[in-house]
Amino acid sequence: MHVTVFSTKPYDRRFLEEANATAGHFLSFHEARLSTTTCSLANGAGAVCVFVNDEVNADVLADLAAMGVKLVVLRAAGFNNVDLEAARRESIIVARVPAYSPHAVAEHTIALILSLNRNIHRAYNRVREGNFALDGLLGFDLAGKTAGVVGTGKIGEVVCRILTGFGCTVLAYDPQLNPVCEQMGVRYVPLEELLALSDIVSLHCPLTPATHHLIDAQALGRMKRGVMLVNTSRGAVIDTRAALRGLKDGTIGHLGLDVYEEEADLFFEDLSQRFIGDDVFARLLTFPNVLITGHQAFFTREALTNIAEATISNITSFERTGHAVHEVSVEKIAARGQGKS
Repeated sequence: MHVTVFSTKPYDRRFLEEANATAGHFLSFHEARLSTTTCSLANGAGAVCVFVNDEVNADVLADLAAMGVKLVVLRAAGFNNVDLEAARRESIIVARVPAYSPHAVAEHTIALILSLNRNIHRAYNRVREGNFALDGLLGFDLAGKTAGVVGTGKIGEVVCRILTGFGCTVLAYDPQLNPVCEQMGVRYVPLEELLALSDIVSLHCPLTPATHHLIDAQALGRMKRGVMLVNTSRGAVIDTRAALRGLKDGTIGHLGLDVYEEEADLFFEDLSQRFIGDDVFARLLTFPNVLITGHQAFFTREALTNIAEATISNITSFERTGHAVHEVSVEKIAARGQGKS
């Protein structure tokens, strides 16, 4: 099958070509993001492969269908950038990678927590400048603290396990209880209670209409003063402007982000020689208690291998049977009530 791969970086090509070595699909790689202006690159392809910031809206899907594209396969678990209703209307199958390496994202979450707590990012810069003073670097023991995990799918489960190992009291909120988390002593509580009791709040939920700006000014108002807030799920789960106000008034003591709601024009590119025009993002960077990484939580060898293999498996299955291994449908998502593990 001819597959047009959008938003391609060298590492995408490497791992996809390795996974495709025995499958034999024809993969054409493009750095451009999928949009109405670039979808013509898929002319002649039967499938397109996209990533988290590609635009797969109704207009794009109509154009793809007119070119004969029958499959949209995501190199990701989340699919909030895909109009599933429009895909169904156009008879286009949508497939994803439901689980690649939950350890990758979970461990990056813990890295953000530890770095923020112990001010590793600030200490690194100080020592390089010959400044060995400890003032301003005071942290706290994780043991004995209360950590709230919002979303206990595969990633949230691993985060709960690690935090439990640190000696934290772990609270969780998720419409679907995870028995594995319950067995390790995690206590499920309403979201309002979790926000009120937690010293650390870590977000691992999908982006849906229900979770868009889940953490807004009202939610921040329920949290402990000086709370640590970490988001490695989807950027728009946090109202960034409300978070800025929370940083300024001291409600948020530490903020760790691997995602950002307006990241599409920033992340995955080298902008070091350019002016960043996003004033909200620029303001975040001025706070010493904010640590931002560029959507790299998934970026491990194991995760990229699993993503590539699952992507090729979806394509191969569709070519042979007309159905992908991990299809996404409006009906399934409505039944489950969520879009990311």
